[in-house]
Amino acid sequence: MSGAVLPAVIATLLLTASTPDVLRADALPLASASLRAPDVASLRPRIVKKFIPYGDRRRRQMAAYSKRHYGRWTWHLHPDAIVQHYTTGTTWQGAWNTFAANSPHLGELPGTCAHFIIHTDGTIYQLVPLRVRCRHAIGLNQHSIGIEHVGGSDAEVIGNRRQMRASLKLSLWLIAKFGIEVRNVIGHGESLDSPLRFELYPEWKCLTHVDMTRPTMRTYRGRLRDRARAAGVPVGPKPAWVDIGC
Repeated sequence: MSGAVLPAVIATLLLTASTPDVLRADALPLASASLRAPDVASLRPRIVKKFIPYGDRRRRQMAAYSKRHYGRWTWHLHPDAIVQHYTTGTTWQGAWNTFAANSPHLGELPGTCAHFIIHTDGTIYQLVPLRVRCRHAIGLNQHSIGIEHVGGSDAEVIGNRRQMRASLKLSLWLIAKFGIEVRNVIGHGESLDSPLRFELYPEWKCLTHVDMTRPTMRTYRGRLRDRARAAGVPVGPKPAWVDIGC
């Protein structure tokens, strides 16, 4: 090797060794693709919009309810949780009619509602815009999106493949869209144990329903985690339950 070539080689080696990894194409991590943000739009399932009447009057009722129960007058929703339910009925239309009626529940308005209903054939119906609160879970309406499944039991819902496939697709899209952790995808029957629960009425402290209980939701969250990891959607930590003495 000639004397003229040797200094050039040494200079090249020194430059390569001193160049930060982030500037070197050959030093990019092989897993960089997995760190890319998921394509949220591609995760959106087919949704049929069947909005219930939810005008200014009902929004004012929801804001007043929020002031009484959560301490702040607003109907706006910034979701960081999803609550799963079943309807106890046999048709999505029956549930839609109940929610659209806006009848008093526990003596208060607005009436109950959910953001989505998933029929037994897997059709997803959206009833309420995602930035609007619904009364579907005491102590969690200020935080959560409500999803109803047409059915009469946990087993009926979790065992319906078409319905469950649609439900998991919907939940995956929602957690990706809003950055919701999988541990905050809960069943109505788990609501008393959620650290997000907050209710100002002492007499309502322990009120809840038993639909979509812990064993069912363990299965559901496990399936949801698998789909989230496959899609590159962050999963978050494991559930951390609380005991409020109910």
